[in-house]
Amino acid sequence: MIAQSKKYSIGCTPTPPDALGPFYKPKAPLRNSVGKGYELRGMVMSSKDCSPVMQARIELWMAGPDGEYKDDYRATVVANESGEYQFESHPPPSYLRRPPHIHIRVTADGFKTLITQLYPEDGSSSGEFDLVLIPD
Repeated sequence: MIAQSKKYSIGCTPTPPDALGPFYKPKAPLRNSVGKGYELRGMVMSSKDCSPVMQARIELWMAGPDGEYKDDYRATVVANESGEYQFESHPPPSYLRRPPHIHIRVTADGFKTLITQLYPEDGSSSGEFDLVLIPD
């Protein structure tokens, strides 16, 4: 992963925040798949020293293939002891002049909540997205 090369640097640039959007719903089910065709992987790290943030809770939600937001396309994954996470879904669709995207909300003890979005490359079947959190 890209994050491995950053592991020994002095610090990491925090992931830029993005809009929560109108379709966030708390308590997404604990699961790492809501479909097939697109795989997302990454690492959750501290901006202080690029160390992994284990047990971070990553909530993901997205529109279904029909462009509608439904509970079937919501999930929570938990970063492992190395800070790594993975999530599988259908390829994110575009809708209402919005580019394809996945909403992400990350929480972890001792860190500020991160709300961001991933905009996958058009036509890609996988992506890597490191989530860099700011300590409290």
